[in-house]
Amino acid sequence: MTPTRKCARATRSRCGFPPRRCRCSTRQADNASRSSSYRKRDMTKPIDRLSIQLYSARSITPLEAQIALLSSLGYTMVEPWGGLFNDPETLKRLLDVHGMTAPSAHVGLDRLRGDAVNTARMCKGLGIETIFAPAPPLGEREGGEKEWRGIGRELADIGKAVADEGLKFGWHNHHWEYGRSGSGKTYLECLFEEAPDLVWEADLAWIVRGGGDPVAEIKKHAQRLVACHIKDLAPSGQCVDEDGWADPGHGIMDWPALRAAMTEARVSLFVAEHDKPNDVARFARRALETVTAWT
Repeated sequence: MTPTRKCARATRSRCGFPPRRCRCSTRQADNASRSSSYRKRDMTKPIDRLSIQLYSARSITPLEAQIALLSSLGYTMVEPWGGLFNDPETLKRLLDVHGMTAPSAHVGLDRLRGDAVNTARMCKGLGIETIFAPAPPLGEREGGEKEWRGIGRELADIGKAVADEGLKFGWHNHHWEYGRSGSGKTYLECLFEEAPDLVWEADLAWIVRGGGDPVAEIKKHAQRLVACHIKDLAPSGQCVDEDGWADPGHGIMDWPALRAAMTEARVSLFVAEHDKPNDVARFARRALETVTAWT
């Protein structure tokens, strides 16, 4: 990938990687006036389709502080994950207080296996429209084609239960899915073949870490693609304290090419994510700036 051009007036981040000069957005959105469905949002305005994965802000406690910070920066949508569903009432209250919505969510496969119907109903009560299973449970991530096809069949069954409750159901990738079967297919392809109605949230940087080409993957699976995790990678050896991740627009991902591919695929939702930011506010601001610049 071609490294992103850096601003001449860049300052140095905590991890030592030279980012663009911060230009924090002060956009104040009236969330109440927005459509409840991100599928209906104006496709010409990427910023209106920007959400943020709450996993990125997990180092901030309590949850109310996370949501208050993200709201103050200009975010109006979030993507909840995992343990946050242990107290859905608190999550709903905090979203309402800060005028935020959660059009999508990451829900663990263990929870979905246990009770897909009531899990979907809980999500529906939170205003969630699409549930993404984010990964196989520990111990199920290193299998071969047989195992990934088995997961695909299971996802197809779960998807039927979720669809019966009026929600969409999809998969979020990591790098494991880019291992290859004996026939040369990626495990992601094997999984998708077993679950024809499954939608997809592409984690663009994890595709790269898995050895894939995210632009090619967007084009190949465009009919399934409804959301993308907007995530970046630092140059090799940099941002080590952040596990090699970079703020969106400040790493080596080819965003002009990715933006063009996502536009062609009519991606409905962008979700900013950083797996281990050492400064959540910095990451969130830069993600907002990067997507704001997509005109």
